Amino acid sequence: MSQILLRSACMAALAALAGGCATLSDSPQQQLEVHAILDNRELAGVGCVLENDAGRWFVVAPGRVTVDRSSEPLRIDCRRQGVAAREEVRSRFDTDKLIGNTVISAGLGYYVDRRSGAGFSYPAILTVLMRPSEAVSGETAAQAGSGNVVF
Repeated sequence: MSQILLRSACMAALAALAGGCATLSDSPQQQLEVHAILDNRELAGVGCVLENDAGRWFVVAPGRVTVDRSSEPLRIDCRRQGVAAREEVRSRFDTDKLIGNTVISAGLGYYVDRRSGAGFSYPAILTVLMRPSEAVSGETAAQAGSGNVVF
């Protein structure tokens, strides 16, 4: 009886660790929900382009879009007549997956997930704050002149 219990505990531990391997268990894609806000109200019909090093996607906010995961930030550019927004969202590495990858693959899975982006994710809900188009254009020009890189 104790041998069966020990075997079951070992199998459960192995399954928990294997679940941490993002390369094997996670999709390289992620679905995001995009909302555009102006003066504390949600705007409808806002065209947004999302871009990272893995690709470029278009969505009309409020809406959903499926993007490829990446370790690089996701740049968001939204526009509608008279208003616009430019924001950048950093991806986050899932630390639970890091532990599983380190134990199971002696660290190799971590490097694979980092390179492929499979171990990273963006926030599931993106809220973009819209401003008058001139403010967004002027802010970008001022930041570009100061040496800051802004999308």
